[in-house]
Amino acid sequence: MLKVLKSNLDITRFVLLVSFLNLLFFHFPFYAYVFNNLDYKSLNGVILIITLIILMLVVNAFVFYLIFFLSRFVGKFLLVLFFILNAIAVYFINTYGVIIDESMIGNVLNTNYEEAGSFFSFKLIVYVILLGIIPSIYIVRARIINVKLRRFLITSSLALLFIAIVVFANATNWLWIDKNSKQLGGLAMPWSYSVNLSLFYIHKSQENEKEILLPDATILDNEKSVVVLVIGESARRQNFSLYGYERNTNPLLSQTPNLFHFDASSCATYTTAGVKCILEHASTGDLYEILPNYLYRNNIEVIWRTTNWGEPPVHIQNYQNKDALKPDCKDEECDYDEILLNGLKEQILASKKNKILIVLHTSASHGPTYSKKYPPQFENFKPVCNSVELGNCSHDELINAYDNTIVYTDYILHNVIEDLKQLNEYKSAMIFVSDHGESLGEKNLYMHGLPLSIAPKEQYEIPFIVWLSDGSKQLKPNKTLSQNHVFHSVLNFLNIQSPVYNEEMNIFK
Repeated sequence: MLKVLKSNLDITRFVLLVSFLNLLFFHFPFYAYVFNNLDYKSLNGVILIITLIILMLVVNAFVFYLIFFLSRFVGKFLLVLFFILNAIAVYFINTYGVIIDESMIGNVLNTNYEEAGSFFSFKLIVYVILLGIIPSIYIVRARIINVKLRRFLITSSLALLFIAIVVFANATNWLWIDKNSKQLGGLAMPWSYSVNLSLFYIHKSQENEKEILLPDATILDNEKSVVVLVIGESARRQNFSLYGYERNTNPLLSQTPNLFHFDASSCATYTTAGVKCILEHASTGDLYEILPNYLYRNNIEVIWRTTNWGEPPVHIQNYQNKDALKPDCKDEECDYDEILLNGLKEQILASKKNKILIVLHTSASHGPTYSKKYPPQFENFKPVCNSVELGNCSHDELINAYDNTIVYTDYILHNVIEDLKQLNEYKSAMIFVSDHGESLGEKNLYMHGLPLSIAPKEQYEIPFIVWLSDGSKQLKPNKTLSQNHVFHSVLNFLNIQSPVYNEEMNIFK
């Protein structure tokens, strides 16, 4: 080892060495977390641990390799900075049990000098010297021999191919990694603080980003009208009996008059993009004024109730999350999506405005804990998967748990309709559309989030369900809809005129 440290090193051997030191010095908390949250005695557990060690070593070496090939000076500067910051980060992780995630980065940046000074100790100095400064001296003094462009390209290509093979060979473990991504990402050095620092400032800038306001709208009549838009979570179309599924997962909706369903596809396979698409007038990369904000600004009553997250910034008065709804809800259903219906009819009747939009953002079918998303009495299909490691459950158990969430969704939508039926003075409609679909083991994939270009149909084929009160509206003979149909259809139903209104995206006659 001493001979290696003293001799000239080509860039490949050097980056592998510093990547190994980075793994050895700074990743005990990372692998301790893995061991504590994984069955490391099982064959799958052993494979995942070995995979994480190899990936940590190769990915870090690959990144260092790119940096050093471009500039040895910049590479040495960044490595010295990384080792010192890694030492400080690991000190706080070991001493205080923290995770260096985005919220922790925010806490660090908002700490004043007096508070920061109270954290320094002799132990911290030891960490910085032994794990930061001493390796940094070697990094600065190391004599590194660069490589030719041809060898650089070959080595880089082989490294990327190797990483891709290892990642896809472990597709069965993606769910575990996804479930624990926040903790793993907060313990991987140096990416815990470098990536989360970037995310912190990106999200900070997004908070300050102003919506692009849409042209003012005009309310064309005083007729009392209410639309309840229910945004589903991970509800895939093929598990709704309304769409031909062999199991009766829609026992109530299938018996409901004036109910219509359409094939639809989501704009994305994850919540934030899916919800944005439901609420915007057109699919764009810009932050245009979303439906609830637009209607609220134009003097329409808007109420948002949610047990979920991930929506664009909502600028209305009546925004109620689960914590805000909980004090007025005392029964068992308060722990589930049913809380969204508590006092809803009374809130509508209390409104002094004739045009009302209600948005209910549910979470019923979000994995991996499907069996915890519905009350016990809705466990129609048994046995169910109770593990967060979905690959450990049988396919039947997984499908049973997921189908029970659809039965519960059926019940929620039925109750929304029953409430609306009692509003005799109002012309009313309910629109249910999911943010995206869900994989349940097909092609060895679980949950959602794959890029839309390669995602299986289970992750983007969604239900689009509409109910209308008697005599209110008629529907066009639509066959296939998109999430963008929601914006224009709501405007049409509430009889609101707008320069951005698109008749082709309206589902009503």
